Amino acid sequence: MKKLNFWCAALLLAAVSHASQAQILIGQTAGFTGPVGAGVKETTDGAKLYIDAINAKGGVNGQKIELISLDDKFDPKLAGENARKLIEEQNVAAMFLTRGTPHTEAMLPLLDKYGVPLVGPSTGAMVLHQPVQKHIFNVRATYQREAAKAITHLHSMGITRIGIVYSDDSFGADGVAGAQKGFAAAKLQPVVLEKFNRGKPDFGPIAPKVVQSNAQAIIMVASGQAVVDGMKAFRAAGSAAQIVTLSNNASSGFIKSLGDNARGVIVTQVFPYERSIAYAMVKEAQELAKAKGAGDISPAMLEGFAAAKVLVEGLKRAGAKPTREKIQAALENIRRFDIGGLEVNYSLEDHTGLDFADLSIIGTDGKFKR
Repeated sequence: MKKLNFWCAALLLAAVSHASQAQILIGQTAGFTGPVGAGVKETTDGAKLYIDAINAKGGVNGQKIELISLDDKFDPKLAGENARKLIEEQNVAAMFLTRGTPHTEAMLPLLDKYGVPLVGPSTGAMVLHQPVQKHIFNVRATYQREAAKAITHLHSMGITRIGIVYSDDSFGADGVAGAQKGFAAAKLQPVVLEKFNRGKPDFGPIAPKVVQSNAQAIIMVASGQAVVDGMKAFRAAGSAAQIVTLSNNASSGFIKSLGDNARGVIVTQVFPYERSIAYAMVKEAQELAKAKGAGDISPAMLEGFAAAKVLVEGLKRAGAKPTREKIQAALENIRRFDIGGLEVNYSLEDHTGLDFADLSIIGTDGKFKR
């Protein structure tokens, strides 16, 4: 009897061990708390919509995907340390849906050292596109394209007095570079160009300069809470300038944080209208969200959803035992992959994925309008 119990226990242990090995571990580090928490949650929720649906059908090649998410509090140093833990200690097969430009840059050495692919970083930094970063697979257009499009749009409306207020980091510099391309095309110059400390934003000294410039519009290249605080400061100082910000703030949480100042704020977008069922991807996301009782789809959720589709496709192509090397090779060979109305393409020379850019405005109902 004791021998039988021993063998039963051994079989149970083997089964548990096999089950644990049948998980594809994917790592994520992002600011789940802090100034971008609302957006990070929505983007991750969007990704989970698709990942959960895949797991419910048995996973990828019989293996379920386990997303291990760590909070880096939107601190680049902590993001790098979290990435180290996920790669060295958790032995994740790939990284996924990181948030922030300097935060993603902090983990580049680790990705290169261990050959770990990163799919869908939630940042449009040009530094992650050109020159090509071998292990980064973007699933969205660049901030520079967004900023340039915003300038073009404002100019087409007859707005010529445009200023820029930006975060003093690589993200801010990148957005400014794109805006400058838009200014050059429109033959304009910014009427105010001011940066602020990302860690300790203080818009007190900047607000009077915005007012004195008589700016008709201000493009804010900043995280959600900084845009909220900056807008409050500008309004308090007497500026009525149109506020424009980038897709990193395309979340319903950002709208809520703006409060009474939300109406009329322009937010650039890098995915189709989240209520347009003309795109199969949008319709699919809406149906999964409804089945899950998750409410309306936001642009941020759609970004996570799209990134998850690319991740899963890479895992499928990597075969029954998706190692880091196999996933890398599989992603590099994705050509004309239809994620539901948009095509994703990668090659050894180009890891941009998509180049879609659009504009939205926050309406009286507290939702994005196109």
